[in-house]
Amino acid sequence: MATDFSSEIADLRSTYATISAVTDPDALRARIAELTEESAAPDLWDDPEAAQVVTTKLSHAQHDLERLERVGEKIDDLEALVELSEEEDDDLDAEVQSELAAVRKVLADLEVRTLLSGEYDQRAAVVTIRAGAGGVDAADFAEMLMRMYLRWAERHGYPTSVMDTSYAEEAGLKSATFEVNAPYAFGTLSVEAGTHRLVRISPFDNQGRRQTSFAAVEVIPLIEQTDHVEIPESEIKVDVFRSSGPGGQSVNTTDSAVRMTHIPTGIVVSMQNEKSQIQNRAAALRVLQSRLLLQRQEEEAAEKKALSGDVKASWGDQMRSYVLQPYQMVKDLRTEHESGNPSGVFDGEIDDFIDAGIRWRRSGDSED
Repeated sequence: MATDFSSEIADLRSTYATISAVTDPDALRARIAELTEESAAPDLWDDPEAAQVVTTKLSHAQHDLERLERVGEKIDDLEALVELSEEEDDDLDAEVQSELAAVRKVLADLEVRTLLSGEYDQRAAVVTIRAGAGGVDAADFAEMLMRMYLRWAERHGYPTSVMDTSYAEEAGLKSATFEVNAPYAFGTLSVEAGTHRLVRISPFDNQGRRQTSFAAVEVIPLIEQTDHVEIPESEIKVDVFRSSGPGGQSVNTTDSAVRMTHIPTGIVVSMQNEKSQIQNRAAALRVLQSRLLLQRQEEEAAEKKALSGDVKASWGDQMRSYVLQPYQMVKDLRTEHESGNPSGVFDGEIDDFIDAGIRWRRSGDSED
């Protein structure tokens, strides 16, 4: 006898209705029509950068609408399958259960997306990872984290671009900066910002001792032309040097790498992965503008909290622990979400951690 799935279908429709109300498909269609008109302008490509912004926004809006409409159709198909399972002698319960699980997963992803409503959440992201305390183990950990995020992006089909890598002498990375160019990349990855902690038997210790090391993750939104973050030339110090590879070896015979320092704030940005000094300088300026933009947003948020009398310690320090010895466990210290499969996590399986972080952050915001 077929199982009664009517209550589960009703739950799916209720969740879908809530998501639709927040997403507002009619407003999305109007936005698509507006961007389509802009993209058809004959002089659009006179300014290639501005044209790229318009076409990217159009593509993202179309993708969001298609995804929403597709899951609505899937719920209709699932309801039809349930009716068929009730009418047919053949037991279709297993197929219905599989389709239910698939639709629940898509709805959960869409629900998390509705929680990303910050000013810059829709932007692409620039991620910087820096080795912290722990010597060569920390440098190796920084490289492990970089691979984790790049594998996560690869799993989702998100384009990435490594902008700068500073290799440590023995192994791993002192620091690395890369871009994830996907809709809502900043809002999604921003919950990964903070201090990450690794506990393991050090492969670099000939006595096989357990070592604790740390790495810091910074996530900032990618600057756009419309942001207008003006930085006077007098506030910038630019140094040029030769790009280097692993172990400090030179990989470029010209001084094409750029180190840009913002004198008033002390923020330093290095770029060496482009082929020319001009390209590296442009990339460095863009990341510097992004960091100043985020700093401005954080200062405004801090002022608002101070005015409301609600001053909390900043969240992020040691936000996640990766333990490989004496047991296998990855645990987020903010959300309590954990996994007993560190190898999977380091291979990019971090969606559950990210989703839990987004929900945790939103619950904290709602209490403010």
